[in-house]
Amino acid sequence: MKVLLIINGPAYGSDETFNAVRLAVALSKRDGVGVQVFLMGDAVTCAVEGQKTPDGYYTLDRMLKGLVRAGAEIGCCGTCLDARGLREDQLVGGAPRSTMEALASWTLEADKVLVF
Repeated sequence: MKVLLIINGPAYGSDETFNAVRLAVALSKRDGVGVQVFLMGDAVTCAVEGQKTPDGYYTLDRMLKGLVRAGAEIGCCGTCLDARGLREDQLVGGAPRSTMEALASWTLEADKVLVF
C-alpha cells in the first residue's frame, strides 16, 4: 500500500505539521507500506537542515532524515521554496526540490492521500 501525505503548515507553531510527520514516521514502520511526503507552502521549512530548537523540543529536519532512512520519499514544492528564498542545498538529504507534476503522479499512484 502507498500512502501520500501532503503537508502545508509551518514547521513550528502548528501541531498539525508535527503530527503529520509523526504519522508518516509511524506508517513508515509498517511492513508493506510505502510512504511519500510532499511538503508545500510553509511546510517546506520543515526540510531545512540544521534547525536549532529549545532543549527538549522536536526538530522536524531530524524527523525527516529518519523517514528517509526508513525508505520514505520526500518532495519539496519548488515554487514554495522559491517563494521563501530557500535553495535545494539548504534542505536535508533525501528531501529534494520537486514539482507539481511529481505531486500529481504521486497522487494518482497512491492508495491513500492524507492532507494536513
